Amino acid sequence: MTRSTNLPELVTATRALLRDGPSRVLLGITGPPGTGKSTVASAIAEAFGPATTVVVPMDGFHLTRAQIVGTPLLARRGAPDTFDADAFAAALRRIRNTTDQDVSVPAFDHVVGDPIPDAITVPAGLPLVVVEGNYLLHPESGWTAARAQLDAVWYFDTPAEVRRARLEARHRQAGRSPEDAARFVEESDERNAALIARTASAADAVFALDDVLT
Repeated sequence: MTRSTNLPELVTATRALLRDGPSRVLLGITGPPGTGKSTVASAIAEAFGPATTVVVPMDGFHLTRAQIVGTPLLARRGAPDTFDADAFAAALRRIRNTTDQDVSVPAFDHVVGDPIPDAITVPAGLPLVVVEGNYLLHPESGWTAARAQLDAVWYFDTPAEVRRARLEARHRQAGRSPEDAARFVEESDERNAALIARTASAADAVFALDDVLT
């Protein structure tokens, strides 16, 4: 069942996970492209502070441009098979099982258009890791192994017109022309969004987001 939400409600639900869960909780934030997953993850992290939480985006596990240049994957970058799902699952497993020392994971650099190794540190003893990404509920090998490491996955959605406007602006910022940005949203992002929407029923909770999370 989908319900509207706000930041205080999400903070309360996160506190319940910390109270009732293991010593390190991995909380997944998922939904279609442009929904506002990064905004939600950052808002939760800011509410709890760096001594309690860190955000680990799935985007750090994109295949590099060098790996996909000259292949059909380049035009579909952002689809499930343009990520290293096995490496993502292995990183989450390390984060879950290694609480007595720091764990480093990659992050995606939108300026260079590639992952940067060891760009994010999950400190030893940190009780909450917010994992953000499109395919946390994707029902294929690698992704299911990643899902197994998460204590809960919350699915977020936003009206399609809001998502599309955000995505077109994002692609224009990255250097695409307005026409190319609109085409990429239609041919790639929206195709991925339909795929992701079919996974919503597997989430622990489904939330509807307005344009601004308060």
